[in-house]
Amino acid sequence: MDLTKDHKALESALETRRYFAKFERIISYLPKVMAEGVTEGVIGRKEAAIIQGYVTGLSNTFSALSHKYLLAGRVSRHLPSLLSIDRQESGFPVYQELLQMANDAAQADGHLAGSDSAEALKAQMVRHILNHHTTPTKLQYALSQRLYNEFLVGRELYWAQNDPQAVWMGAENGGQRRSYLVHWASYDSQQNIPTIYIMNLEDTGDMPLVQDNSRWPRVQNHLMSQAMASLKMVTIATGFDTDFDHLHPKRLQRIHVGPMYSHTFTEQSGPLRDVLAEADGPPGLDWALAWTYEDLVSERITEESTGWFSSAEREIYQLDPFAEGAGSEHVSGATEMRRSLILPQRAYQVLAEHNPPGLAHVRKYVVSGDDRVMSFH
Repeated sequence: MDLTKDHKALESALETRRYFAKFERIISYLPKVMAEGVTEGVIGRKEAAIIQGYVTGLSNTFSALSHKYLLAGRVSRHLPSLLSIDRQESGFPVYQELLQMANDAAQADGHLAGSDSAEALKAQMVRHILNHHTTPTKLQYALSQRLYNEFLVGRELYWAQNDPQAVWMGAENGGQRRSYLVHWASYDSQQNIPTIYIMNLEDTGDMPLVQDNSRWPRVQNHLMSQAMASLKMVTIATGFDTDFDHLHPKRLQRIHVGPMYSHTFTEQSGPLRDVLAEADGPPGLDWALAWTYEDLVSERITEESTGWFSSAEREIYQLDPFAEGAGSEHVSGATEMRRSLILPQRAYQVLAEHNPPGLAHVRKYVVSGDDRVMSFH
């Protein structure tokens, strides 16, 4: 399948700046949405803090890319100066943009060492304007790339792959059963959206997991190889449970940040198309961001023979009986799935007037004119 047919290059600096300004504003609301989730009991405080770390990284990634493409369409046509976004499925930059960013980061120190400082470039721009009475486009481009590289080496960013980390949660049975919150994230290459994973993990191995060089690298590699939004939650959890006899995944949570829908930048279908078209007007009010939370919980354990004289615990997960009974190939295999939509008040008012049945059970987080976030069923 040729996924590039859904890609769109933002052709001008103005269009690119509007795009990043929209995303900067949307991302700024996510901490308030998570706070509502904590209040409603959907997300725990520790989990919310983990998610917030990834959201901060995502914000920094967008800021870095905004510097990289600050002069989109104004520099030489031979330079890769246009940002590509997924206009059909996600509204986010395409996966290749994050891959290129990782490659740029590996060389950022060298670029910074070989370029003038931001202050020196600004001084050169002033002299150019005074002496030549023209816009110093080349110097502006050099400054934008300088700022881009400074972001790459100086900030925590959201990458195409964000390797698993473990947070110690305590121990029981004299330290023989250790608990961790393991979290990792990816930028899904098919859907072009950020996806965050959090696993409640119990460890009964001889050595604590993160100190065990024979297990921890394999665990990290296994989890990243399964970080695909197309995989069902129960497939990820049971595969991990089977491959590691002394590690017990008690709970798995997955958060999909997106898609982002915009009348200006994306070509959405369904009821949101008409809602956003009608809500279009003053800049910044024609968007909606989907936020999907999946939760898979172990219901009980069973013992499975792993040899002549050995056995291992295996988790039996609680699945949503109504979702499984639907027979849909798109069922996630989770205990619970919650779909949410974050949108401005103007768009929500249009949505409420239309009241499309497909969005009736989606929770709405509505951003008011004074940037407060309110939750509605």
